[in-house]
Amino acid sequence: QVQLVESGGGLVQPGGSLRLSCAASQRLSIYSMAWFRQAPGKEREFVAGISWNGGSTDYADSVKGRFTISRDHAKNTVSLQMNSLKPGDTAVYYCAQGSIGYRIPRPSSEYTYWGQGTQVTVSS
Repeated sequence: QVQLVESGGGLVQPGGSLRLSCAASQRLSIYSMAWFRQAPGKEREFVAGISWNGGSTDYADSVKGRFTISRDHAKNTVSLQMNSLKPGDTAVYYCAQGSIGYRIPRPSSEYTYWGQGTQVTVSS
């Protein structure tokens, strides 16, 4: 069973930046990976995803141009660089392992393994 551990969350002022990391207990190189987030009282939503080789990415419209997803096969990590953060970005952020290959699914039901989440709070 794959274990995913997120880190890098915290409190940041509007306009600030954070970098989230997701470390895996096993090789992730053949799987697409994604970040989701869930705010209080809301459903979990897709934020960003990356294909197995990093050649394709997908972003929710709400974060496009501000967030960047990347992966490092050698370190077995996936990262999410978040810039120009807004209060609406406040949520628990989760990393998830998806399907084999190039597909980057958006429904959370298509992801097999999940991390425990890391809190991101954007507030002045």
